[in-house]
Amino acid sequence: MASNDIRGARMSRGDRRVLIASSLGAVFEAYDFYLAGSLAVIISKQFFSGVNPGAAFVFTLLSFAAGFAVRPFGSIVFGRIGDRIGRKYTFLFTISLMGISTFLIGLLPSFSEIGIAAPIIFICLRLLQGLSLGGEYSGAATYVAEHAPAAKRGAWTAWIQTPATLSLLLSLVIILGVRYVVGDDAFSAWGWRVPFLLSAVLLAASIWIRLKLRESPVFSRMKEQNKASRAPLKEAFGQWRNLRLSLIALFGLVAGQAVVLYTGQFYALFFLTQTLKVDMTTANILIGVALIACTPFFIVFGVLSDLVGRKPVIMVGLLIAAFAYFPLFKGLTHYVNPALEHALDQSPIEVVANPADCSFQFNPTGTAHFTSSCDIAKQALATAGLSYRNVATADSSTALIRVGADSVPAYAALSPRAREEAGRFTAALTEALSKAGYPRRADPAQINWGMTLLILICLGLLITATYGPVAAVLAEMFPTRIRYTAVSLPYNIGNGWFGGFLPATAFAIVAASGDIYAGLWYPVSLIVMTFLVGIVLLPETKSTDLEAEPAFQPREPDNEKYRSKPGRSRSEINNGFRGL
Repeated sequence: MASNDIRGARMSRGDRRVLIASSLGAVFEAYDFYLAGSLAVIISKQFFSGVNPGAAFVFTLLSFAAGFAVRPFGSIVFGRIGDRIGRKYTFLFTISLMGISTFLIGLLPSFSEIGIAAPIIFICLRLLQGLSLGGEYSGAATYVAEHAPAAKRGAWTAWIQTPATLSLLLSLVIILGVRYVVGDDAFSAWGWRVPFLLSAVLLAASIWIRLKLRESPVFSRMKEQNKASRAPLKEAFGQWRNLRLSLIALFGLVAGQAVVLYTGQFYALFFLTQTLKVDMTTANILIGVALIACTPFFIVFGVLSDLVGRKPVIMVGLLIAAFAYFPLFKGLTHYVNPALEHALDQSPIEVVANPADCSFQFNPTGTAHFTSSCDIAKQALATAGLSYRNVATADSSTALIRVGADSVPAYAALSPRAREEAGRFTAALTEALSKAGYPRRADPAQINWGMTLLILICLGLLITATYGPVAAVLAEMFPTRIRYTAVSLPYNIGNGWFGGFLPATAFAIVAASGDIYAGLWYPVSLIVMTFLVGIVLLPETKSTDLEAEPAFQPREPDNEKYRSKPGRSRSEINNGFRGL
């Protein structure tokens, strides 16, 4: 049995340092994400002011999307480095790259000062952040798992998830605090830079703590025994037995975990603000309080996975989420904005249009343009968070919105008088909705705060159940020599792409169907897929010996061809690959 599996029950000072240092990456990731989202409007004015305001905001969103898109590529780069050089120095480098990029955004001159160089540098910094994130989480998960006692690996790795939820509150407090101290005008001019610059404190603490760490004992013993992989990418994804496990990890574990995370945090926030008309500050506070209340349950479910197994905890969490999402979000409507619920029931909205003129408005980068009168009508209603019924007509004339007894014709964006028509359309639709009783904002006096918070806590508990044990499962699924590489790619594809596309996909589904709850079919579908794949194919990994070949992964004699041994040349190793 490995020495790291027979240590005493008490956590040493060095063990606590491992957990704190590894968790700081999650703090940085979440802190940067919330800053970028909260300050998107200001950032668009600072770095993309050379174009019109609408296009500037689109380019800002595109730069954030690019950060998500490159995460899997970062996982390939840093995963290979982590398996070749070591865990400590790799994720020391990733957090340094992440922190420096965040800090430099606070120093970057605006478009008015350096012209086109401003948006180019800004996008490059976002790409560097995305690349570093691709190697950060997998490095932390691998490092902690390889330090943890086997009987407590679920509990130890669950700590990596806990700081991320607290970062939401940290970023919110700093933004609101700086805005309050300097005033709105100064904040828009220069105060927005302060939250980015303050990340230097977090970066310095992170580097200082990580410099004190030692290399993973499991990785060190593997290196001493000359068992390290010379080509971790080829071994992880070029051999079917390892690639198969990566695909199972993606489709039977991470995809579902990712959409549960994004639904409980980001889609819930979007639903509160866009659909239920809660002001942004109040919605952020509600989400923040719920997540803080749920944070200890990451550890609870991590401990539970050590007792009963990783797979039962995660699969039960996924199953509950699949059945609970629609009732929970309908409950939010009932308790947050009962006036909206009443208007939807008493004065239903209809969109009368030729289906051939209507597009599926999937727009993950914010760069697509939907110009038909049907698209304009549906986009206006979906953006306002309103349900409607599609009424098909063979007539190709202008789409019509019926609200109670009123009818509001839409317009085509390519019309010569589009700007005038847009103003007319917006005013007429606003008047018709007001007459039908549709509220422009949620009335705080009608919000049931207790039930709202309870529902958000339920969404948060589903996150903790499915996310808490994930790091342990991923680390235990793969052998030490390729663990960093093999963990990185499925995790970053799942969270960067499946999770990152959730808002855009959900909006497109709502716009196409006219049902404000229809966007939930995206996470529910992925959750059901993940549950079915996971229940059949995902192995139970609890108590796996990290220094042995996983019991569920068959041994192959040719495996020795991919390990570095004294006296073996690169040509001999390449011949081994060609012999497969």
